[in-house]
Amino acid sequence: MTIFREQKRIFVLQNKNFMSVKGILIPIGGNEDKGIDTQEDYLLEFVQESILARVVKESGGKDALIVVVPTASRIPDEVGRNYIQAFGKIGCTNVQIMDIRKREQSEDPINIALVEKADCVMFSGGNQSNITRKIGNTTIHRILTNRYINDNFVIAGTSAGAMCMSGEMITGGSSKESFIKGAVGMAKGMDFISKLIIDSHFITRGRFGRLAEAIARYPHLLGVGLAEDTGMVIKNCNTFEIIGSGMVILFDPTKIRHNNEKHLKVGMPMSISNLKTHILANGDRFNIKKRKLKVVPSNKSFIVE
Repeated sequence: MTIFREQKRIFVLQNKNFMSVKGILIPIGGNEDKGIDTQEDYLLEFVQESILARVVKESGGKDALIVVVPTASRIPDEVGRNYIQAFGKIGCTNVQIMDIRKREQSEDPINIALVEKADCVMFSGGNQSNITRKIGNTTIHRILTNRYINDNFVIAGTSAGAMCMSGEMITGGSSKESFIKGAVGMAKGMDFISKLIIDSHFITRGRFGRLAEAIARYPHLLGVGLAEDTGMVIKNCNTFEIIGSGMVILFDPTKIRHNNEKHLKVGMPMSISNLKTHILANGDRFNIKKRKLKVVPSNKSFIVE
């Protein structure tokens, strides 16, 4: 526990001050194209162009060891098989499943050894609280944090696996209760990146209100709403690039003029003004520290303050 706290302290300082972090985070909004079911018309046409192909590339190529963690899912066996099949379609066959269903399995020497030698650990979708309950503040969590700071190591996650990456994590909240105080549940996440709050399935499930409430509650953070089959490649814990076929909604509360969240009772409708909003697409980039956006129209790019 002492070692974990020291590693966490170092990571928080690095995260806060944007010092060098060697690892890469790839949060995905859910329903990433696995090359299996292409009924939805927004999926990428070829799996070679997909988000999973980018995960493999950032992890070192087709020989990389990808460890899939289906802890968040209610059907971990099926999820594991789907990912083995999906990665296999893009030529990556060195895929192993780390099926953690109980917290004590996060202290299992076999699982620990697997995380220590992995090039990438990828968390599946499901319930993000399962990840924090069964893996948070364990030896595996400590190793993930340490390797993310010090190694060329990738942590990827889809849906719940993306949402758990932040320090302040959304645990739930009805999309129907639009911007009502208390409608959104929050808890501590895995804290791989402390400057963001991440939400998934953002467009199809209408989660504008719940991410807005989360940002109203934590106005020093950036809100990231990931559409399905859309993700971000976050490097140095500071800059990210949009990948995939959909959009990313970014809430920047830096210049908020009015926010009544702290003055209302639970259940009351909220209001917020001057919340800067960006709609980003494939290839766009953002600098978290400088709060600057680099968009890529056609073959040109320009900076947006």
